Amino acid sequence: MAQQCPLLFRQVDATVTRINTLFIMSGVVGYMMTHSLVILAVLIADFLFRLYGLKHLSPVQNASLWIQRRFSLPEKMEDVGAKRLAALFGVGFIAAMALFHLLQIPLLVNVTAAIYLFCAALDLLFGYCIACKIYHLAKKIYPKGFL
Repeated sequence: MAQQCPLLFRQVDATVTRINTLFIMSGVVGYMMTHSLVILAVLIADFLFRLYGLKHLSPVQNASLWIQRRFSLPEKMEDVGAKRLAALFGVGFIAAMALFHLLQIPLLVNVTAAIYLFCAALDLLFGYCIACKIYHLAKKIYPKGFL
């Protein structure tokens, strides 16, 4: 079986999603420098706006679109399935960071942040989606019961 990502047969501009990733990574780094839970709350809300079709409410999405237009960056259309799966993983990582912050377990906050930043950097720089690899593995283990 060839490696696969979930397909939703809708297209999204990968250039905008990569700019989104850069903003979210910057937010995580900002959190790591300030330890302000507000930053994580804003990131979670932003992810949820984008995941549930309220992109017009997302400051990250709006800023990314502005940057794309301002610098005339080319569109690169891709299936939204992989990007949506990566966003689900991203909101999970950010939520875990917030939980570990509230539980006052800084080691787990740092480890979770490092893993997230590593995975996001792979997607940002190389278009390599760890979430798709996990999806592929889960489909092998649970062929009929996973997404």
